[in-house]
Amino acid sequence: MILRATGPRRRPRPSAAVAAAVVGALLLAGCGGEDAAPADGGSGKNYVAGTGAVTEVEPGEREPAPVLSGETVDGERLSTADYRGDVLVVNVWGSWCPPCRAEMPHLVKVAKETEDQGVRFVGINTRDLDRVPAQRFEDDYGVPYPSLYDPSGKLLLRFPKGSLNPQAIPSTLFIDRDGRIAARALKPLGEEELRSILEPLIKEK
Repeated sequence: MILRATGPRRRPRPSAAVAAAVVGALLLAGCGGEDAAPADGGSGKNYVAGTGAVTEVEPGEREPAPVLSGETVDGERLSTADYRGDVLVVNVWGSWCPPCRAEMPHLVKVAKETEDQGVRFVGINTRDLDRVPAQRFEDDYGVPYPSLYDPSGKLLLRFPKGSLNPQAIPSTLFIDRDGRIAARALKPLGEEELRSILEPLIKEK
């Protein structure tokens, strides 16, 4: 009889989809669960509050932003690769998030007023398990730009660990004309803050 040494029994690895969903939930922990406010605008603080920090990076130290692609809230296909050569503002939001509602009028205004300067906006809608509240949110605020539909947070996992990745809702990333992450805000932004971050990026060639 041959006896083989045995160690602790290995548990089967979860599928990639399950792992992504778990990591996404951890990344956005606090945005849902028992304390989650309803998607129609409850008052519960069911979001991860940002640190209030705005981080800007010198051109020579910027990291490439990952290409984000998928289906939008309205069911269209979108890839951020199509915006190369433009300054791109990527805003992570949810219809259930009070700070997202507070900052959206500012995003809408600045998006409209900077379009002719080569600035484009794209949203990432997350944790809305149904598209209808997200679509209603866009209609209510007259959002003129598309948003990728990312209910499980998988798109946020494409940002390299240690990079200026989104870490709160709302988060806003500013990507320069060369596709590199130039700034990140972990807070709701007002009109003046948006413009102050965008102005130097618009001037870069």
